[in-house]
Amino acid sequence: MNDLVSHVTYFGKPGVSNTAKTLELGRKRAEELGLRSVVVASTTGETGLQAVRAFKGFNVVVVSHVTGFAEPNAQQLSEEYRAQIVAEGGRVLTMTHAFGGAGRAVRRRLGAVQADELMAHVIKLFGEGAKVAVEVALMAADAGLIRVDEEVLAIGGTGRGCDSALVLTPANVHNLFELRVHEIVCKPRLTR
Repeated sequence: MNDLVSHVTYFGKPGVSNTAKTLELGRKRAEELGLRSVVVASTTGETGLQAVRAFKGFNVVVVSHVTGFAEPNAQQLSEEYRAQIVAEGGRVLTMTHAFGGAGRAVRRRLGAVQADELMAHVIKLFGEGAKVAVEVALMAADAGLIRVDEEVLAIGGTGRGCDSALVLTPANVHNLFELRVHEIVCKPRLTR
């Protein structure tokens, strides 16, 4: 491949206020690169529905929190949003977090940080949204909803909404070191 020049947007602050712009920038870059799949994190489903609408014609995978994340037996993704996402052509994935399954349980019980959580903290050096984008790409690959031999757009956020978009080639969790981040489309500029 020849040298590539691409524009990166750095938001002044993280969070939900960047959602519309993140989806707009992500759509533009995905079209430029001819990407077919988009993976987006969504807690309640609001961001997921916005992404499905912004990426009509793409394979859109909306990744929710695992059931029981906030409280036992509770799913944070509302049934109303889930139904709308599916009705508009999106797919919803709910499964154990790639960076927070058994390792999180060990830390909570024994206070010992596990390898998966350590990796999550290292990726957070690029921001919470970047970590989330990598994590949901791993999860969607494990579920077979995206391919590991094609570049995808992965979108994550800090708290609510989305503020980070990465172009990456995903991997399955057991091969996570094969994942490659090719481009940062946008992310918050980190401050101290």
